[in-house]
Amino acid sequence: MSEVPSHFADRLFEAIAEKGSPVCVGLDPVYAKLPAELRSPAATLEDEVTAIGAFCEQVIGLVAPYVPAVKPQIACFERYGSPGLALYYQVVALAQDMGLIVIGDVKRGDIGSTAEAYADAHLGTLASENEIWTWAPDAVTVNGYFGVDGTEPFVRSCRNNGAGLFVLVRTSNPGGAAIQDFQGADGKKFFVHMAEQVAALGDGEGLVGQSGYSCVGAVVGATYPQEARLLRQVMPRQIFLVPGYGAQGATAADCAAAFDADGRGAIVNASRSVLYAFAGGPNRSWTKAVKQAAQRFAADIVAALGG
Repeated sequence: MSEVPSHFADRLFEAIAEKGSPVCVGLDPVYAKLPAELRSPAATLEDEVTAIGAFCEQVIGLVAPYVPAVKPQIACFERYGSPGLALYYQVVALAQDMGLIVIGDVKRGDIGSTAEAYADAHLGTLASENEIWTWAPDAVTVNGYFGVDGTEPFVRSCRNNGAGLFVLVRTSNPGGAAIQDFQGADGKKFFVHMAEQVAALGDGEGLVGQSGYSCVGAVVGATYPQEARLLRQVMPRQIFLVPGYGAQGATAADCAAAFDADGRGAIVNASRSVLYAFAGGPNRSWTKAVKQAAQRFAADIVAALGG
């Protein structure tokens, strides 16, 4: 292989080209939904953490041949306290060791020193006189509601560490419209205003890679394809992280609206439709079901893009 690019957008595009599909599998493990063979009626919380770890490890191995990235949802790990958080970072490291891009779905946001601490925790490399700790995913999601004060520490980490950032712009959940569709006196909706802020932020010095895309991207839900087309015009250099496919009702054609005219610039996420593809089929091999679902998901998106 060629030398791995240090810029996140360039690394992501290289990974997409290698796998031939711009897709990502979300790792949102819930113990009660795991395959029966991994669960026990008398399970302790420690047992649940162990089972979730085993599930994630197998899922990563199953989907790795077909997808360039995975997106662990930190809340599913944090609910178990420190053992769960430790498992989250183990999952990050495992996926990276298997050559996958890892997007930490953490949706952090704050200002000042707190934002700096969050950036260190989720994107950083901490160093002392005697050692350096590196444990971070390749990119994370953040809430941009605090403005530049809240995002700048993450942007610095991106610039310094070759990491990526996905700022929430247009989310896939129905309730988000109550906030994101709010209009100012000029008729501009809040999500468009947020997109303009992200586009300006992502044009900063050292943030645009050789691919022509910035390491500062945006979360744009597939459940709003018309808005996605508009946002592609507003944010031409942003990679879109596109949730909503499958379980949330968006089709591959809906997802295609987030890509540029060359079929680039976005990565589509599916979580439940892949993770729990075995649900409702007690006689099915769960590993086979997950593998086939990942294959179908990747092929579906590629076909929608004309591939």
